[in-house]
Amino acid sequence: MEIKEKRGYIRERVLRVLLNHPNGDLTQYKLAKLTDSAFSWVHDTLKGLEKKGLIEGTKVRKYKELFLLWRDWKITPKTREYMIREPLDILRKTNMKYALTTYSAENLVQSYLFPSRVDFYIDSKDLKEWHNILSEKGLVGKGNVRILMTDNHVFYNSFVKKGLTLVSVPQLIVDLLVEGLVAVEAAEMLLEKEEKNSVRRL
Repeated sequence: MEIKEKRGYIRERVLRVLLNHPNGDLTQYKLAKLTDSAFSWVHDTLKGLEKKGLIEGTKVRKYKELFLLWRDWKITPKTREYMIREPLDILRKTNMKYALTTYSAENLVQSYLFPSRVDFYIDSKDLKEWHNILSEKGLVGKGNVRILMTDNHVFYNSFVKKGLTLVSVPQLIVDLLVEGLVAVEAAEMLLEKEEKNSVRRL
């Protein structure tokens, strides 16, 4: 991994952890541990965020603005697409690591969007196995299933609902913001609920 890419992932990790724990309870050392990053890089990122007035210490001061910054910083994941019947059944039965995001995840958490596509993150080392399963169950190419590969810290604070693993709510919000169009409306609704600590995960 190139230094520039690594720094980009660390910036995202810092925002991910801050937005999962926005109350300022974390020390910078704990935050570095949770992001699995060098303290100096984390410290520099926090200092930059504090300069922008978005945080104070590790306490989030401007919740929505921090999400918008994350949207702008987000590194685009690598993707593969498939057309599969009943893809959620495959996910319920798998032992491999994954986490749902965007439409299907939002529908499970908030039920605002129609789950028109099943997007889920995988560990890139499992790509061959996922490809074998998905291509056997359906067709390869543009369809209703998209697998996403990026930094594995994306699985941080994921949770299970109705037998499916979902990304953390902050990760879901930023993914919806990046998706655009009607997904942004769903993201803003979730953001408001999450800021008030009222998103139901179970």
